[in-house]
Amino acid sequence: MEPILALLAGLLAACGAYIMLAGHMLRLVFGIVLLGSAANLAVFTGGRLTEGAAPLIATGAALPEGIVANPLPQALVLTAIVIGFGFAAFALALTLVAHRRLGTVNPEDMRIAEADPLPLPTPTAAPADTEPRRAAA
Repeated sequence: MEPILALLAGLLAACGAYIMLAGHMLRLVFGIVLLGSAANLAVFTGGRLTEGAAPLIATGAALPEGIVANPLPQALVLTAIVIGFGFAAFALALTLVAHRRLGTVNPEDMRIAEADPLPLPTPTAAPADTEPRRAAA
């Protein structure tokens, strides 16, 4: 089962990267969400999938009995899901505000918000005395 999930994580990452390159703000956000899902699936798969019981320790025992699931990848993925949802909501809100203010969701057309580049300085002639001056002793 792990090789199938590893291939699925790779497929999700490839789809997310492809969607991010589309040149559209909504597709960029959805591509980032797909990349986050791929990372979550990779972490969850890396924690070894077992058909064990919940990792609960009985009263008076030092270790859980039998095969138990690894709780660390589950906790990490749950935290990453919550953070990813918050990021997606924030990014969608920023996209909506940018669309309302600029009238477009194309990142190339949003360059109006950037400042104009400063002009390059024109080269000037160097002074005749180019040797560094030494302080008097």
